[in-house]
Amino acid sequence: MTDVVSAAWLADRLGDVRLVDVRDAWEFDGIGHLPGAASIPFDEFRSADGDVGMLPGRDVWEDLLSAAGISAGDDIVAYDDMHGVFAARFLVTALLYGHDPEKLHLLDGDFSAWNQQYETTSEASDLPEATYDVTDPEKSPLVDFETVDAALDDDEVVIVDTRDPDEFDDGHLPGAVNLDWRELVDDETRGLKPRKELDAILDAAGLTPDRRIVLYCNTARRISHTYVVLSHLGYEHVEFYEGSLTEWEARDGRIVEE
Repeated sequence: MTDVVSAAWLADRLGDVRLVDVRDAWEFDGIGHLPGAASIPFDEFRSADGDVGMLPGRDVWEDLLSAAGISAGDDIVAYDDMHGVFAARFLVTALLYGHDPEKLHLLDGDFSAWNQQYETTSEASDLPEATYDVTDPEKSPLVDFETVDAALDDDEVVIVDTRDPDEFDDGHLPGAVNLDWRELVDDETRGLKPRKELDAILDAAGLTPDRRIVLYCNTARRISHTYVVLSHLGYEHVEFYEGSLTEWEARDGRIVEE
């Protein structure tokens, strides 16, 4: 399962993992980055054909990871400076393109948390030569419009809207529960809240490990973070509606306003 790792965990393994920095290129160069990290800005791994939030395409993904010195068998640790939400989108994209979920890790607390404890650098990283080959995942969490529409009438499914409460009130899928992805993050540490707090928050929202869970937001960025967190916590029945509200509204899906 894709997991969340501490700065201390990463510090002990810097030479054994491939680091991906998804911040803007000017931040990578100007502010500095983790030693050995490759820069793959968020905008580079989103679809360029107008489908905001959608996958970039197999060829684009292979080129990006090959240029970053990453091979299909590598352990990858991704980070950003936004509590992990952009880095999580990178990791879910890797998962959907067949990377082993056991080799995908989100840095807990993002760049700022690392910077408080360990050294960063502005020097260019010496990246190895690599050829990345996309494969089909053994099991994909992706679900489509029709699957989500059918799930609305299934009492065994929890539909989760990971946007903020104001967005939720403006319009959401019928029966959805609102769990703002930021509720799982500690603003002070910039990382995940303690396990007991996470369990209490998730339980209050009806998200228990035995339930089938379907996640959506607007463009699949925020659900990526929630997906990674639930995976890290051992949830096995989590589905990822990548089209989210962008597709849902375009296809006249049912919407409830509060």
